Amino acid sequence: MELGKRKELILSAIVESFIESGEPIGSKMLMQLLPISVSSATIRNEMSELAEMGFLEQPHTSAGRIPTQAGYRYYVDNLMNKNQLDEEERRHIKNELSMSVGNPDKLLEKAGEMLAKLTGCAAVATTPTDEGAVIKHIEIMPVGTRIAMIVMMTSSGIIKNGICKTETEITSDMVDTFYDIVNENFIGRPVSDVGTVMIQTLVASLGVHALTMSPLFVVLADIANQALQAQIRLEGEQNLLHHREYGSSIYDVMKFFDEKDKLERAISQKKDMPLQVIIGKENMYRQLENSSVIISRYSIGGHDGGAIGIIGPTRLDYRKLIPSIEYLTSVVGEILTDTLEE
Repeated sequence: MELGKRKELILSAIVESFIESGEPIGSKMLMQLLPISVSSATIRNEMSELAEMGFLEQPHTSAGRIPTQAGYRYYVDNLMNKNQLDEEERRHIKNELSMSVGNPDKLLEKAGEMLAKLTGCAAVATTPTDEGAVIKHIEIMPVGTRIAMIVMMTSSGIIKNGICKTETEITSDMVDTFYDIVNENFIGRPVSDVGTVMIQTLVASLGVHALTMSPLFVVLADIANQALQAQIRLEGEQNLLHHREYGSSIYDVMKFFDEKDKLERAISQKKDMPLQVIIGKENMYRQLENSSVIISRYSIGGHDGGAIGIIGPTRLDYRKLIPSIEYLTSVVGEILTDTLEE
């Protein structure tokens, strides 16, 4: 549905004024906000028509108008002019995130913390999954006579580790044997291949080394399985307690955050879209029907990595927040790609 130019100007002015003040807007105030000269009576007529079309609502009989969820949708899709981040804002984001280079988990945690602080909303991020990725590097680090840490890095930049306790002393010969087997059987192999059946078959072929190597490769299979599972990180959920728009529905939202599987599905829709703005009842879960979810996807080496975004009330400063989310996400993708190529 397309609106006439005057209706678009009125709707845009109401949305932006309400985002800033949180107060209903009347015709007299609109006369001062509009870039064109229009009478108060004409504005009232246009507002009434916009209300009939479902873009505005009147919270009280004597009050002005506020945007509906449909009004926000039309504004975001057709009217919004995104703000541009200045050089100082870009530098701040890049410098903060660069402190976590080489540690994807820490990087995503830092990105969530920054986004929660920048937006005043709850920030969510999913870690990359290793569907289709291959094993790039495996290292064993003895930390005791019978304890070792095994670290695995994949082609998507994921780093996972696990602790292994062995029945025998970890010698230099044992470590050399481990690397020989790893180089022959694991490096360059799809992460999804490393499962129980593969490990059992491998151990059965090791002969005299089966007993000493078995615990190490069981741990390796476990961390490979972890790499295949996307994890979700949530930061700043307490920020939503300060948004009065939620009222009593905030309890349902906070409870929803505990259901990590649903939360992951809520932000992982339409992976082919680099940016999603899901407003109110467009969300797939009832608990988010008074929320907007803004999700931006990051890529690693040209492949889909995961999602980063925010959850907040529908009254958000979309034109300011969206560029911040997009830029932060692009920096995360750049850092993870650089880590992968090192």
